[in-house]
Amino acid sequence: MSVSLATGADPDTLVVSGWSAASPYGLGAEAFAAGVLGDVDAVRGADDATDLGPYERAGRVPDFAAKAVLGRKGTRAMDRATALAVATAGLLLEEAGPGLAQDAPEAVGMVLGTGHGSVQSIMDFTRDSLTGDKPFHVDPALFPNTVMNRAAGQSAIWHTLRGPNTTVAGGAATGLLALNYAARLLRQRHCEAVLCGAVEEFSTARAWLEYRARTGGPHRQPAGPLGEGCALFLLESLGRARAHGRTPLASLLAARFIAFTDQERAKDAVARSVTEALKNAEVRPEEVALLVPSDSGGELGAREDAALADLFGEHRPPRLRLRRLTGDLGAASASMQLAAAVAAGGEGTPVLVTSVDPDGQTGAVVLRTGTP
Repeated sequence: MSVSLATGADPDTLVVSGWSAASPYGLGAEAFAAGVLGDVDAVRGADDATDLGPYERAGRVPDFAAKAVLGRKGTRAMDRATALAVATAGLLLEEAGPGLAQDAPEAVGMVLGTGHGSVQSIMDFTRDSLTGDKPFHVDPALFPNTVMNRAAGQSAIWHTLRGPNTTVAGGAATGLLALNYAARLLRQRHCEAVLCGAVEEFSTARAWLEYRARTGGPHRQPAGPLGEGCALFLLESLGRARAHGRTPLASLLAARFIAFTDQERAKDAVARSVTEALKNAEVRPEEVALLVPSDSGGELGAREDAALADLFGEHRPPRLRLRRLTGDLGAASASMQLAAAVAAGGEGTPVLVTSVDPDGQTGAVVLRTGTP
């Protein structure tokens, strides 16, 4: 193992060297950090132009329109999830500086998580094929919006990223899975840097699907207001970040994922994923300075809270909860939790981000915020 003489840190340590977000607070990392750290409620009531389905409020990205943000060229048929991802990637690349899309496009990959892609686009396209004079009387320009990898692929094309391009779907834990996948790409030397994160759009179609699933499905969960957004991180080695003049914001210490077969086992799964992640990170529970749980609410959220309470005992690190501020962000939830952890973490302090999904998966990621 080579070690930096300046800091004692391994230059191969994977670090977050940049991030950005499109969130209910607006576009950009600064807006998100200010909203979360200021404990600002970003869930708003319906307006005349937006159909929120069964909900009265939602955490939508304010005043976001693809043509207004990205221009008219290439955006006529772009769905909202893709536009959010393309815009967020642009903000991140603009802030990150050299060694990326313009200088080394083959060296930069993209790992983007999503729930189902654009549910609204899928439903609209299917409806057109059923209600038109012929099944093929549909707008072919809208077909790309019906596939899950639309946002990841279009983001890479738009910003000329030619490294590995992957779409990940894992429910609420999607953002943690995307980060872990990106880390594996880097450790296997498939690329030198990765933009990774997750995106979720708000739409009337998604609102009704989520509402029906939560209130009538086998895993009933609070059907609270939904949110939308995209958070992306630049993950690369410490040595590469420094070579291009970027200050590391957090280092990735460990990640662990555990599946469970029914919700009664969720508490044990959370406890095991956290215990093993902390062990792999060589961090003791009493050293954790900040917890960012999934805050999923209901029985599942209670089991997550109970597992964390048992693990940390009398040590009670602050807990940062996002759901009450932004709404349920679906597949983008864990990426927003990671963004909040990076924004709120102190210098050199371990931060634990956990996620638990009703479909039977839990994840834990340990970061050390600040410069390694």
